[in-house]
Amino acid sequence: MPVGLKVLIGDDEAGMRMILRKAIEKIEGFEIIGEGEDGAAILSLAEKLRPNIIFLDVEMPELNGIECAKKIIDINPKTIIIFATAHNEYMIDAFQLYAFDYLVKPFKMERVYQTLDRIKALNNLKEEETIHKIIRHEEGLEKILIRNKEGISFVDTDDIIIIQREDRSTVIYTIAGSYTTSEGLSELEEKLDKRKFMRTHKSYIINLSMVSKIYPYGRWTYIVKLKNTDKDALLTHDKYEEVKRIFEM
Repeated sequence: MPVGLKVLIGDDEAGMRMILRKAIEKIEGFEIIGEGEDGAAILSLAEKLRPNIIFLDVEMPELNGIECAKKIIDINPKTIIIFATAHNEYMIDAFQLYAFDYLVKPFKMERVYQTLDRIKALNNLKEEETIHKIIRHEEGLEKILIRNKEGISFVDTDDIIIIQREDRSTVIYTIAGSYTTSEGLSELEEKLDKRKFMRTHKSYIINLSMVSKIYPYGRWTYIVKLKNTDKDALLTHDKYEEVKRIFEM
C-alpha cells in the first residue's frame, strides 16, 4: 500500500474535526493534510492538495457537502468521498455520487476504523476478480473528431482505452497518447459505437475490448483495470451487471 494516503477533513464543527483527526491518526498509512469548516474551503484545498480521501459533512456553510463532492469529482473522480453527517436523508444523493461510505452521526470510532481498513485492503488488493473473455470486433477502422486547443484531432476509436473527466476537462487516453477536450462525456458517447464502448460511471467511458480485471471498490462501485495503461475506471453496480451479461460471466 502506498504510504501516507492523503486525507482531508471537512466539517463545520471543530469538535467533530478533532474526533476524526484523532481516529485517523491512530491508523498507520494515512496522513491528514488539511481541514476546513465550509464547503468552499474544502473545494479549494482539494484542488490544491489533491487528497486521496475526503471526510465530508453534508450541511456546511458556503457550499454543502453534496455540491462540494460533485465539484471535487469533476476535478478528480478517483477521490474517495466519505460522508460523515447527522442526516440520513442525504444517503440517496451520496449513492448517486458513488460515495465510498456514509457515516451517520453519532457513530462509534470502530465504524471509522472499518472504513479506513477497507481502504487499506483495497490498496493492498492482489487477487483481483478477472474477466477472461475478450470481445472481438471485426468492423473497419473508425475515427472520431476531437476538438481541442490545438485544433482538431482525428482519433482511431480502436486505439481509445479510456475517456475520463479530469481537472474539469475530458481526457481521451489512447494506446499512443492522450487528448484533452472541452467536450463532455455525453457528447463523445454519442460519437462512439455502443457495442465497443460503455459509459461505466458519470466520469468514465471505457473500451470494452481493453478490459482486463474488475474488483469491488466502496459500497456501490467497482474498479475496472484496462490494458495498455496505468489508468483505471469506476464501474457502478448497474453497469457491473451489464458487463457480466456482455461477457457472459
